[in-house]
Amino acid sequence: MSTPRALVIRTAGINSEVELCRAFTLAGAEVDLLHLDRLVADPSQVQRYDLIGFPGGFSYGDDISSGRIMAMHTRQKLLPELVAAADRGVPMIGICNGFQVLTQIGLLPGLDKARTQSVALCENTCGRFIDHCVAIEPNADSHCIWTRDLVARGQSSDEPELLMTIGHGEGRFVTKNNGVLSQLQQNNQIALRYRDDINGSVDRIAGICDPSGRILGLMPHPERMLDWNRHPYWTRLPKSVRETHAPGLGMFISAVEAVSTQAV
Repeated sequence: MSTPRALVIRTAGINSEVELCRAFTLAGAEVDLLHLDRLVADPSQVQRYDLIGFPGGFSYGDDISSGRIMAMHTRQKLLPELVAAADRGVPMIGICNGFQVLTQIGLLPGLDKARTQSVALCENTCGRFIDHCVAIEPNADSHCIWTRDLVARGQSSDEPELLMTIGHGEGRFVTKNNGVLSQLQQNNQIALRYRDDINGSVDRIAGICDPSGRILGLMPHPERMLDWNRHPYWTRLPKSVRETHAPGLGMFISAVEAVSTQAV
């Protein structure tokens, strides 16, 4: 098959788009970085892509609330094309600010066709911005395509603790009610959990997927863990581990492989 094409959507205030583009490129995809306004002017462009990424940052300065303005523009002008992409099986990832956007436009958790918002990322319980490395636990029961490599790694005794960086002031995952949380748990849509209570997220949720397992939103930044020298104690890792790809890159490889397999 031809090389999968990935779309990374940027706008004012986004600051992790270069890292996200690199992640898709290292995983074997061709990447286009397009401004949201350019897509809004011609939404049909979304049809050309096999993968879509919403990067982290502080879109429009997060002046109203995190991701709100970008989400409003996206929902009003671009949502039909994104829903069509989801229906044809296009994997999507929203990281940090991108996760906040995906929840506000209703692509996550995707529990109803009306795309109503039923989860949110709120202020951390500590009341301040958190920026450090945290331990992450992939959910082996989840059908998320993005975390397949992480789950496989977790089954190896040689693998180090899974660590990723976070950087957010509004990362506390909450649900509209207990019924929504129960649905996420029963549907195995919880893809990642924090090992510890980092920001007050219900059930220590760090990332969720939609019912198809192809759309993932997470607060940790896998695009910042593409190389082992980003690991806090990488020089002490076994050589056998350092000769494999880093866990962040593994997430993007999993998605690109899923697209390639689907097209065969």
